[in-house]
Amino acid sequence: MLDRPSALLECNNPTLQQRERSDRSNNLTSFMRVILLQDIENLGKKYEIKEVKNGYARNFLIPKGLAKPATKIALKWLEVQKEIEAKKAEEELKRIQDFVAKVDGLELIFQVKIGEKGELFESINNQKISEKLKTLGFEIKKTQIDLKEPIKELGEFPVKIHFEHNLEAEVRVIVTEEK
Repeated sequence: MLDRPSALLECNNPTLQQRERSDRSNNLTSFMRVILLQDIENLGKKYEIKEVKNGYARNFLIPKGLAKPATKIALKWLEVQKEIEAKKAEEELKRIQDFVAKVDGLELIFQVKIGEKGELFESINNQKISEKLKTLGFEIKKTQIDLKEPIKELGEFPVKIHFEHNLEAEVRVIVTEEK
């Protein structure tokens, strides 16, 4: 009987209650390791392993398919996925390098009308270069072509084309008089 009243006194002790609350809150804020299945802003990139709060993982990341728990089996799966991604990246780089090699050194000839004083009636811009390359079978966006300003005179002009993986090719744009 004597133990019972002292237990009641201890429960009413504010410092013990505060300590008990902080112990409970520590249990609630435990962390879980997860594998990210896609890039998540302010958290990490695809296939990274991150430690996040349990609630964030269980209530948001995992149900939405953004992450999966980092179990032993999941970590083995992650290694396989990273190998597959590396092979894909290597194949993509090889494909782009082959494409750049085909485009590099091409000569694009534009025949344009010229006025009496030698001025061009039209200028050669990114769009026209892109269209000319398209007729030759090369899909290149006009944003990839590095032309500071449109060409407005006769002659030969080197033009750089930028590709992924910091690759670039140079084509020669030759502007001649239409006959």
